[in-house]
Amino acid sequence: MLKGKKILLGVCGSIAAYKSALLVRQLIKAEAEVQVILTASASAFITPLTLATLSKRPVLTEFVKDGTGVWNNHVDLGLWADAMVVAPASANTVAKMANGFCDNLLSATYLSARCAVFVAPAMDLDMYQHPAVQHNFRKLQGYGNSIIEAGYGELASGLVGQGRMAEPEEIVQVLQNFFSGDRKIV
Repeated sequence: MLKGKKILLGVCGSIAAYKSALLVRQLIKAEAEVQVILTASASAFITPLTLATLSKRPVLTEFVKDGTGVWNNHVDLGLWADAMVVAPASANTVAKMANGFCDNLLSATYLSARCAVFVAPAMDLDMYQHPAVQHNFRKLQGYGNSIIEAGYGELASGLVGQGRMAEPEEIVQVLQNFFSGDRKIV
C-alpha cells in the first residue's frame, strides 16, 4: 500500500526521536519514499546522518542549505508529499502547528502541505494531559489532521502514564489503512 508513496517525516526534539529511525526503516522497506525534516532540537536526540542513511536522502533542517544560499523550499515539500507524519511530535511543535506559527522548516512545510497530516505525539504524561496541549490536539483534528494517540507505559522521566509515542509499526499501519481507503486510526 505504501509503494511509491511520498512521505514527509517531521522529527521533533524528544527522547522518542530514536523511534524515527525505526519508522524510516519500515517505510523504506514498504517501498515508500521518505523525506525527513528534523527540528533543531531533534538533532540532540538523533543525528541527521542516521536518518539520511536510512531514508537514502539528505535530511533537511533549515530553510537554507549550509549557508550556500540553496533553498529548501517548504512549498515544494508540502506539494511533493502524499502524507506528512510528525513523529515524535513535541508539545512545542503541536502548539506551533495548531496556532499557525512557522519559525522553522517543519512548521512552514506543515502550513504548506496539501496532503493528509498525521501527528504522533510524545511527551511526559502531565504535558500530554495538560488542557492547553489537549486543546491543541482538538484544534489540529478540527483542521482535518489525524492524531495517533500516545501509548501508556513507562516514560523517560520514570513516571508511568500516557505519553509514549506510538510504535513505528502502529504508525505504518495507520498509513497503510489511510492509503487503502480505511480511514480508521489504529
